[in-house]
Amino acid sequence: MSDEKTTHFGFKQVNTEDKVNLVKGVFDSVADKYDVMNDLMSFGIHRVWKRVAVQLSNVREGQQVLDLAGGTGDLTTLFSKRVGRSGRVVLSDINQAMLATGRDRMIDRGMVDNIQYAQINAEKLPFDDNTFDCVSIAFGLRNVTDKAAALRSMHRVLKPGGCVIVLEFSHPTNEVVSKMYDFYSFNLLPAMGQVVANDAESYRYLAESIRMHPKQDELKTLMEESGLERCDYFNMTQGVVAVHRGYKI
Repeated sequence: MSDEKTTHFGFKQVNTEDKVNLVKGVFDSVADKYDVMNDLMSFGIHRVWKRVAVQLSNVREGQQVLDLAGGTGDLTTLFSKRVGRSGRVVLSDINQAMLATGRDRMIDRGMVDNIQYAQINAEKLPFDDNTFDCVSIAFGLRNVTDKAAALRSMHRVLKPGGCVIVLEFSHPTNEVVSKMYDFYSFNLLPAMGQVVANDAESYRYLAESIRMHPKQDELKTLMEESGLERCDYFNMTQGVVAVHRGYKI
């Protein structure tokens, strides 16, 4: 009998050690079309979701922010404006292709004064304890193999009084919306991915990974178990997306 640990990759069971490379393959494939697909598949609403998440962080001028799974830098852009030149935002991602795309985008925008870059694994953050005022992860936690380990790592590098912000696809609170969302996710989204990014499978994985992600209350509990306190969440678009927030006391 094999003693290899397994986890889910979408609806499939895979060896735990293989998931990182499988997820890497997904984002290597879609990196250059990532922003276009985000706009198309959310009808542009993802920009509102991200602004709400940053507002809920209450980040202020001069503070230190770690943007995990930051991809092409949407949250980093918003945080950079909030912390100003006296602050710092670390745009990070485990995927080199996504991070390179984000870095090029920041440079093209002239945003070089307060942004640093790091290719890191959210489960093992290479920073000292009590470093950041805010740690954010947007649409990335569901791709992490060990979510509990990642949340514990986020808690460790957070300063007392700081907060973790998790913006993620979640589970609709309305049954009608849920059925419509399922039809869209498993039928239209892969077709859209095939046309725009020439990759239906990566967007089929996206839909499956969303369904496998913990429900709102389950993720809140997971955050509390990591050491975060005063945890709460805010549903948006009928629960299609939720922002979870927790503090280090």
